[in-house]
Amino acid sequence: MPIEAATIPGPDRQPRRWHFAVVSCILGWVLDAFDFFVLVFLFDTLAAHFHVSKASVVYTLTLTLAMRPLGAILFGSLADRFGRRLPLAGCVLYFSLCTVCTGLAPSFSVFVLCRALYGIGMGGYWGIGASYALEISPRRFRGLLSGLIQAGYPLGYLLASVAMQTLAAALGWRSVFFVGAPVAGIVVVLTLMAPESAAWKQHHARSVSDIAAALMGHWRMFVYLLAMMSVLLCLSHGAQDLYPDFLRSVPGLRANTLAGLNALYAIPILYNIGAIMGALLFGSLSQRIGRRNAIVLALALALLAMPAWAFGTSLAKLADG
Repeated sequence: MPIEAATIPGPDRQPRRWHFAVVSCILGWVLDAFDFFVLVFLFDTLAAHFHVSKASVVYTLTLTLAMRPLGAILFGSLADRFGRRLPLAGCVLYFSLCTVCTGLAPSFSVFVLCRALYGIGMGGYWGIGASYALEISPRRFRGLLSGLIQAGYPLGYLLASVAMQTLAAALGWRSVFFVGAPVAGIVVVLTLMAPESAAWKQHHARSVSDIAAALMGHWRMFVYLLAMMSVLLCLSHGAQDLYPDFLRSVPGLRANTLAGLNALYAIPILYNIGAIMGALLFGSLSQRIGRRNAIVLALALALLAMPAWAFGTSLAKLADG
């Protein structure tokens, strides 16, 4: 029997320790989001520390996101060529190191460089992690698991909100750039303990030219998916990245509390709880009604929530939104 055929599990047979792959991908995505979103709570602090304008600090978000396609191409190509596990472990170590260096930055120029380099790792992680987790998991659970993996992103955002109320308040703003490093070590260990993707073993590209040929062979689908994901990411980052700073502009909100927490941090915690629930709900629902129908339904609900989300002028309206 050919080796590849022997290593590819059947529909009801999964490789041992496939759970490790899924857990490592979720934890890595949580860490990725945490390292990105701590910055959205620090605009004023960083502007004062580095003696630059707030607009300059906000620009670093744009720079981080602009570097993501480069990371996606780089790490994605490595994952197609050499397997999912090692590039995934390398990616999480890379962006965690960039995050630690961000916290140690002695000047704003070094800070900007660290955030740009971090963007490469941020862009590389999701593509490999999602592919790896879904390739290795049982088909009947892939809708739910896709939601579970995606829920890691708002969970990271939620933890960033909590860290700003607790860790940063006690140890200073630099501490939030260091706390994720041990988690990166756990992700690497779990990834290396997990099996390689059987789908990659069966279909992996043997050269860069093979990758290019596969892309050109499906260029219409690639362009469609690229356009769709670009729009969805504009919706996602356009709605959430500057929202904590937007809350500071709402008159009187800074002095309010919600569930015992400052409203500036409690509302982000609240909408990330909603995002986690939504990821699990629509991921599971997509298994029944299909992926496209689930996306359309989720976007329709988002449209209904936008007026209160964007134009609410009181704590109650903003919390409802």
